[in-house]
Amino acid sequence: MRKLLLATAMAFAATGAFAQDGTTVPDGPGPNLVLEVGGSESGKVVIDLLPDVAPKHVERIVQLANEHAYDDVVFHRVIAGFMAQTGDVQFGKRGGDTAMAGMGGSKYPDLPAEFSNRSFTRGMVGMARSSDPNSANSQFFIMFDDAPHLDGQYTIVGHVVSGMDVVDKIKQGDPRQNGLVEDPDYIVSATVE
Repeated sequence: MRKLLLATAMAFAATGAFAQDGTTVPDGPGPNLVLEVGGSESGKVVIDLLPDVAPKHVERIVQLANEHAYDDVVFHRVIAGFMAQTGDVQFGKRGGDTAMAGMGGSKYPDLPAEFSNRSFTRGMVGMARSSDPNSANSQFFIMFDDAPHLDGQYTIVGHVVSGMDVVDKIKQGDPRQNGLVEDPDYIVSATVE
């Protein structure tokens, strides 16, 4: 089953991420997920993880990053004005058959939802899932723009504190194919600092 974003409406107050002038609004000291992006675009993206908001999901991301599971995983679904999705460590490895990218997870069990009152604004990072709210596993997405219709429906795990210029240039997919990307950009390496 595809771990796709589902558009359902529910609004909460916005906090964190980017101020209107484009500067970052820090949430405080959390571990940082550092993504080295490669492909048509290259550069570094730093994500402030929020263990106080989604402890189980952040723990999973840190675990997979420490195991180098995210290395060489493609951005398989990228929709202009919406988000860039990656993290399918099962089917999304660059250099292999990525036809099923977006349908897999990791060797670990799915996670129970950890919804919060945070809002999906530009630079926020959320966990992808299927129609089951408790099906997030390894995939995550980075918001290009605000999407309040996702609030309270997906677990927020962090926000970009530097490198949104890199995120903005990640190769986009075909909107007629739900953002499917041909020859996608990828995570060269994911580390936790």
